[in-house]
Amino acid sequence: MRFRSRDPWPIWLWLFLIFLTGSLSVAIDAALGSRWGWISLIAQLALLVWSAITTPLEISVDQKILTVGNASIERGFIASATALTSTQMALLRGRDANPQCWMALRFWVSTGVRIDINDSADPTPYWLVSAKKATALAVALS
Repeated sequence: MRFRSRDPWPIWLWLFLIFLTGSLSVAIDAALGSRWGWISLIAQLALLVWSAITTPLEISVDQKILTVGNASIERGFIASATALTSTQMALLRGRDANPQCWMALRFWVSTGVRIDINDSADPTPYWLVSAKKATALAVALS
């Protein structure tokens, strides 16, 4: 394995979602009673934990394959990989985006990598991937 990454939720996202969970539980408690408030709190916290486990993007690079989430590509089809700053990433996922590109983005990760594809059978010009360790990923793909 040349590179492996998994970017979990940041603390600010956890705090925000727990605040929303608590607010909704208090509202349910006020409307329906204490039992339903506690039930909703437990259910929402279980859903948050499940979401936190399943939503981070897993990236791995070995000698032959790049895997991003459920997608994978042979490294022979990768022309180049460029680490992007948060400003460059914002432009490429917005104003400067190519509609044919493949994106694997997580809103809590501001940096990423543009992976140019060289495959005549595939119309996808590049992959745009969110990664906190963008430079390390680009080096692993070079």
